[in-house]
Amino acid sequence: MSKSTETSPEKTAHRERSKGLRIVRYVIPSLIALLAIVIIVGAWTKELTRDYQIATTEITGLVSCFLLTIWFACFGNFTKRIWYVVAFAPWAVLGVACLLLKIEYTGDMLPARIVWRWGATEDSRLAVPDSTGPIDLTKTTASDYPRFLGPDGIPIVNDVSLATDWNVLAPELVWRQPIGAGWSAFAIVGDYAVTQEQRGDREMVVCYEVKTGHVVWTHSDPGRFTSALGGDGPRATPTLSDGKVYTHGAGGLLNCLDGATGERFWSHDTLSENNAENIGWGKSGSPLVVEELVIVSVGGPAGRSLIAYDKHDGTEVWNAGNDPSSYATPVLATIGGVRQVLSINQHRIAAHRLEDGKELWSHPWLGDSNSNATASQPVLLPGDRVFLSKGYGIGCALLQIEADAAGLFSAKQLWASARLMNTKLTNVVVKGPYIFGLSGGILECIDSQTGERRWKRGRYGHGQNILVDNVILITTERGEIALVAANPDEFQELSRFQAIEGKTWNNPALTGRYLLVRNHQEAACYKLPLVE
Repeated sequence: MSKSTETSPEKTAHRERSKGLRIVRYVIPSLIALLAIVIIVGAWTKELTRDYQIATTEITGLVSCFLLTIWFACFGNFTKRIWYVVAFAPWAVLGVACLLLKIEYTGDMLPARIVWRWGATEDSRLAVPDSTGPIDLTKTTASDYPRFLGPDGIPIVNDVSLATDWNVLAPELVWRQPIGAGWSAFAIVGDYAVTQEQRGDREMVVCYEVKTGHVVWTHSDPGRFTSALGGDGPRATPTLSDGKVYTHGAGGLLNCLDGATGERFWSHDTLSENNAENIGWGKSGSPLVVEELVIVSVGGPAGRSLIAYDKHDGTEVWNAGNDPSSYATPVLATIGGVRQVLSINQHRIAAHRLEDGKELWSHPWLGDSNSNATASQPVLLPGDRVFLSKGYGIGCALLQIEADAAGLFSAKQLWASARLMNTKLTNVVVKGPYIFGLSGGILECIDSQTGERRWKRGRYGHGQNILVDNVILITTERGEIALVAANPDEFQELSRFQAIEGKTWNNPALTGRYLLVRNHQEAACYKLPLVE
């Protein structure tokens, strides 16, 4: 038998081992890279919301790098020095960076800025202003903006006609100054505006003069809510009613304050009192004040989800529901001749009779308050229809609410679309049968009758909007103010200017011609030009 014949089995085994090693060394990393490319390209070619596309890209890239690092550590044919540098150095640097630095993100999950994790925050450098009250918060006017999204809880102002060419008549800066952290908006009655903000380790309610920015009184409670993605400070907008101020802090503290001085009349720690857990990005729903009731979405179990308190002394009037909260505010609606409170919860919308909290109807509206959160308000449309919208690829739906001969209510879905109105952090405005809103940061117009898109144009980020007569006033996520014609036939931006700096998720407030805007760093008041 020849020598070559004798050794052929060993050669064959060696070739097989070499082939397997080549597959591990070259084919597997190529497959990892190819799979990552396919996932990322697929995300950007599908009609997904931009935040999903960006998050998919970031997560896929990070996982791919981690898998390639494991491959390199196990199969890379390199010197030990190079092995240590490539396998461990990047992850060590990343770990140290995570310990020392904090990233603030936009609504699309893009890094907005990087700050030192243990450095002093801007709000902690702000002094706590001295109070100079008392004032009179009982003097109301027709142009008040006394609660979240305005007097009716929908961002529509009809008694103002804005001049739209700001190159000819420009908005006039009245004042601009630093403010504490948080995503609360201003509530306005008469000459005064109230908001919530974080200054150091104090969660504060602050009352300003609209036309000067001067602080007239403050109220503070110990505590600081912090979220890596959502930022610091309180979220909910105060509600002003009959000279009193009702606030809901990020940690669930419900306060009733004297509008003259900021002194507390009564309060409730709603989470501990109702065995409820806070939600991932902090309590954000504002108090709903109706007649003698203050209604708050608490999110407790065993009938403690929605609580109504007496507005004067804070005693509990009724409780209802078992659902965890979302980030939306309860809404008052009259449907089928019955006044009811619409509450967007974590995974459904429920309607409760105003008088006693009895549940009248409900409908699934899926979400998770620690991941794909629901923040947008339900909107009542003519004909006892309710419009729902949210982000995270869920989109929108239109419900028809009906009552039978016995007075029992039911909800039927007329249409739904995951492509339309992905209103992640914002709310829609309605003009006739048409609905306008920032869908994934792009302004969109849809027909509520058919559920069809009319147009989608203009990147404004995850900002906010108010319908002012025939124009949509938008605060962009970058702190700009833009005007867009409320025209279902075409997109037409009329004017734009930079109002404040920094990430702006807060809602604007408009009283007459005075526009108040703020974010987590600064606030400003502008006098807007009006039609002659």
